[in-house]
Amino acid sequence: MRVSGLTILRNIEIMDYPALEAVRSVLPLCDEFVVVVGKSDDNTLERVREIGDPRIRIIETEWDLSKRRGGRVLSEQTNIGLERCTGDWVFYIQADEVMHEKYQESVRQAMRRYLDDPRVEGLWFRYRHFYGSHWLVQDNFRRWYPREVRIVRRDPDIVSWGDAMDFRHRDGRRLRSKPAGAEIYHYGWVKQPRKMLEKKRLLDQFWHTDEEIEQRYGGVAEWAYPDRYFLVPFRGTHPAVMAERVAAQDWQLRVPCTPLRFWPIRKLAVWTEPLWKRLGKLFPGRRAGETQQTKRRTREVESAHA
Repeated sequence: MRVSGLTILRNIEIMDYPALEAVRSVLPLCDEFVVVVGKSDDNTLERVREIGDPRIRIIETEWDLSKRRGGRVLSEQTNIGLERCTGDWVFYIQADEVMHEKYQESVRQAMRRYLDDPRVEGLWFRYRHFYGSHWLVQDNFRRWYPREVRIVRRDPDIVSWGDAMDFRHRDGRRLRSKPAGAEIYHYGWVKQPRKMLEKKRLLDQFWHTDEEIEQRYGGVAEWAYPDRYFLVPFRGTHPAVMAERVAAQDWQLRVPCTPLRFWPIRKLAVWTEPLWKRLGKLFPGRRAGETQQTKRRTREVESAHA
């Protein structure tokens, strides 16, 4: 069994991505690792070269920023790398995603188990979305995708789709997939609030026009992390490659102390969210389930196992 790693990178220093950690987290499973490096305004290319692993193959490209709507340039770049992969399986990891080392063996076994089963075209991972802190995670599967395919069988008919969050057949059919038996830790929403705002402005250029971006963020000093209603503490361990970043966190996020902290009530709220959204459109002016008392009752969550 031969496994190719794949990622696309651009401006990883400006965007403050844990991109090198992402590569290192899946490299032990790979026989080769294709890194598509777009022309950057920082030292992205040099940082990738610093990894110094002979399995890494760098492909230099220049992104066509005219393909902004829908993030199409992201799947285009991913497919450039996908065509260069030579493995039986391709393990795709994004610049803000990291796999914990505790999952290496289970993922390896899953790839071996389905290697000779052509009915299995991909392996999906559960997602743990960190938000505003390395010690807070989102617990709302309706707003935050619970799983994604990150390992695909190398097949000319399988391509990166849309904004590179998904893989499909060229005719749009979804892949037949099985669980990889592992989680991906998503750190894209963990940044100091000013850095997060800068990242949002830069990343939104792949979905919105300059006018839309200015309308959305003009006059804003820092990102407010508005989606705090379903946050829960993270009491596990982070991947070893993330130790330095986790230790460097020097900010705290204030989180609402609401009745939704209680598991049954929170789950009920998640399942009924479509109803609340519809009611919110009929009766605008207040977020469903939110009261002035909720707004006042906040607490500090320490940047440790709180």
